[in-house]
Amino acid sequence: MTTRSLFSITTFFVVAGLLAGCQSTPSPAEDGMASLADQDSFRQQHEIPADLDFQPRGAMITFPTPDGKPASAYLMASTDPARPWLLVIHEWWGLNDHIRREAEHLFDSLGVNVLALDLYDGQVASDRDQAGQLMQSRDPRRLESIIKGALDHCGPNAVISTIGWCFGGGWSLRASILAGTRSKGCVMYYGMPVEKAADLMPLQAEVLGLFASQDEWINEDVVRKFDALCEATGKRFSYTFYNADHAFANPSSPRYNSTAATDANATALAFLRNKLR
Repeated sequence: MTTRSLFSITTFFVVAGLLAGCQSTPSPAEDGMASLADQDSFRQQHEIPADLDFQPRGAMITFPTPDGKPASAYLMASTDPARPWLLVIHEWWGLNDHIRREAEHLFDSLGVNVLALDLYDGQVASDRDQAGQLMQSRDPRRLESIIKGALDHCGPNAVISTIGWCFGGGWSLRASILAGTRSKGCVMYYGMPVEKAADLMPLQAEVLGLFASQDEWINEDVVRKFDALCEATGKRFSYTFYNADHAFANPSSPRYNSTAATDANATALAFLRNKLR
């Protein structure tokens, strides 16, 4: 019997216990990555994004949310409103020009409606300390309310997928969980997955994980545990580890790895094309 099989069997019994004792409606998912902002090594792993000469082609929109506070997002709209939707979730810096530019690239590549969510309610960090404070101070209930409002904006019958990096990678997963049967695919770039069966059970989408073997935080142990949790709860999860460091797909980072990023981005696009048909 392989190590993975033993690990999965053990996790199955753990999950069974969790499911037996969980409430019918799980509490808002906690962001496991937020606590990492206290670590200086984690903060130093994120370089301040360079200024861009960015001329936006899309538009910022606002929409209502269940908690009564309006939310905003950067929209690249298809000429056909019935086209599928891709929700884009930003890194810990906030919805900056780098993310809006990536949203435009995804729109050009996929030809679907692309909505880059602003989970920081208009705030964008300009240094590491501010980014850490923003990430840690966000109430998960507010983040879920923003995502639910975005899902309502897409429509009750919309075909939806999600993508995000780092902080946004974890919330890409949570957004797909909240989308239920509307979500067909979820892409996580080096994001912290959920750890509780009760939080994972509503997930209907297939998940693609793109991780870095040199990542100190979202490491092999974290991913293997999530893989076993998915297997035990009947969720579809595939993943790849690249010989690279955290943030390897961020072209503004010194750890940008062109070889790994090119392959990961091509894999993500192929996955999303399949899910957003």
